[in-house]
Parts: sequence; C-alpha cells; structure tokens
Amino acid sequence: MNNPVFARFYSNVVARGLERGGGPGLRARLLDGLAGTVVEVGAGDGANFRHYPAEVTRVVAVEPEPYLRRRAVASAPHRVEVVDGDAADLPLPDAAADAVVFCLVLCSVDDLPAALAEAARVLRPGGELRLFEHVRAHRPGVLRHVQDALDATVWPRLFGGCHCGRDIAAQVEEAGFTFSELDRFSVPRGSRMPMSPAILGRARRVLPAR
Repeated sequence: MNNPVFARFYSNVVARGLERGGGPGLRARLLDGLAGTVVEVGAGDGANFRHYPAEVTRVVAVEPEPYLRRRAVASAPHRVEVVDGDAADLPLPDAAADAVVFCLVLCSVDDLPAALAEAARVLRPGGELRLFEHVRAHRPGVLRHVQDALDATVWPRLFGGCHCGRDIAAQVEEAGFTFSELDRFSVPRGSRMPMSPAILGRARRVLPAR
C-alpha cells in the first residue's frame, strides 16, 4: 500500500489531534497488562511504541505504508521490529503471539474478516485481541445515516480507504472472538462527528470443545 498524501495527513493532522484529545491515555489503556510477544497490525508512525509495558519483550509492528513505516522505524525502541506486511497476510507463523493489537486501522483494511482470521491464526491459544477503533454510531439515528452516506461516496476516497461506519465489534464477534471488556465512547467525549464513535476492548477467541 502506498498512499503518501493520506499518510502525511494522518501523521501530521489526525494523530496530533488525537494526542490533544486524550490519545495517550487511550493508548495506555489499550496496551495495559500486555506481556511477551505482541503483533501490532497497522502500526502507523509508531505512536503506540512508548506505551507498551516493560513486560512486553517483543513487538512485531506491521505497517504496509512506506512513509508511515519509515517514521515508525525512526521511533522504534530495540524491542520493536517494524516490518512490511498486510493485515490479511501477516509475516508470522501460527500461534506466535501472546496478543494482537489493532489501533485505528480496521476502518481501512480491505478485507476485515480476513484480517481477523489472520489475527486468530497468529495468536497462541488463550492469546488476546486488543482494539481501539472508531466505529459505527453506538445508537440508531441521524449519525448512522450520515456515516452510511459518507462511506458510500467520498469518505474512503479522501481518507485512504477509511470507513467511518463499520460495526467492528460485531465483526470481531462474528470472527469467533468474545469480548471480556468493551467500552463504547466518543473521541473527544460528547462529539457527534462521523469519526467520533469509538470502542476500546479486549477479546479472546473461543475454541470449540473437543
């Protein structure tokens, strides 16, 4: 994926706006309690790296966009390996990760079910999925209609394939994961903008009994 215009916009405008709107605290909550080997899918410019707990010994940060990947490499500490890759084809063996992290990326992946299936593949048994994503409005109403209209017209073209109205929590559950924690809110709090509804959650895949 090569989208340098949007990548610069995201890094210099969107990410900075999130930092001013409580982003550091949300990133810390997203990563709290992780340990061992973590795969971060769509690592962007590496804004999460400084928030990983000391118990995380290795982070494989997958970022397909060259501009963002270069910025991530520049900010990566020694335990973070930044690699090229796709959410639907992660460069890791089966059951290699203690956790998989998605942070503001599932809105723009081409094949969301495939990305979630890949997360399940690389997670060890009992491993955890962590998500911080902007999503479909939490309640039926005007905002959902606005999101649907934008997604069907200009939004993905203007914002690097982003969809502001995806019901990501529902698709995570359809992929076989069960949430142990799921917080629904807006960023910033109380906002009614199309990209404001968000979720922050933890989920594990329920394996069939033998």
